[in-house]
Order: sequence, then structure tokens, then C-alpha cells
Amino acid sequence: MIGAASALNGNISGEWYLALAAVLFAIGAFGLLIRRNVLVMFMCVELMLNAANLTFVTFANMLHDIGGQVLVFFVLVVAAAEVVVGLGIVVAIFRRRANATADDFHLMKG
Repeated sequence: MIGAASALNGNISGEWYLALAAVLFAIGAFGLLIRRNVLVMFMCVELMLNAANLTFVTFANMLHDIGGQVLVFFVLVVAAAEVVVGLGIVVAIFRRRANATADDFHLMKG
């Protein structure tokens, strides 16, 4: 009950942020496994990467170390590269078909 009382006072402990990151990661993983739309799958991967970023920042704050915040920049670079390459593939699929699902990647063959 101490954690809930501190959350009401504006002092949120690191466990709450880690629990939120776990929930966000679980939602992203569930969406990635269930949905077949490529754009929704990209959003789920981005949600999972943001959950990892929240975990890195929380541990950096709890341990008073800046290393976790530095890792966030690398994760953001990987996420940006993933969006560029992924959206290029999706646009190529959309040019051939009206909709794009994960099963349509065989259309990319010569």
C-alpha cells in the first residue's frame, strides 16, 4: 500500500514504470502475433521498442546512471531504420495489391 500512497503524492516509484513497460510490451507482442496487417505489425513492434526504452530510462533513473538513456538513442536509431525499410517494403506491396498482409511478401520475388 505504500507504493499506491506515494503514487498519489506525485512520487511514482520505478516499479510502476516497469509494470507499465511490461504491459506495453505484452500488448505489442500480443498484437504482433495476432494481427496480419503489416502496418499494425509495425506499430506493435514500435510499441515493444518504446516499452524497452521506458525500461532503460527507468533503470537509468533508479541506478543513477546515464548508460540506459544512451541506449535509448540507439534503440531510436534502430526503430527509425526499421520504419524506413519496412514502409518501403509495404509501399512496394501496396503498388501491386490493394491491401497488404504479412502473407503477401512472396509478391516481392522477381
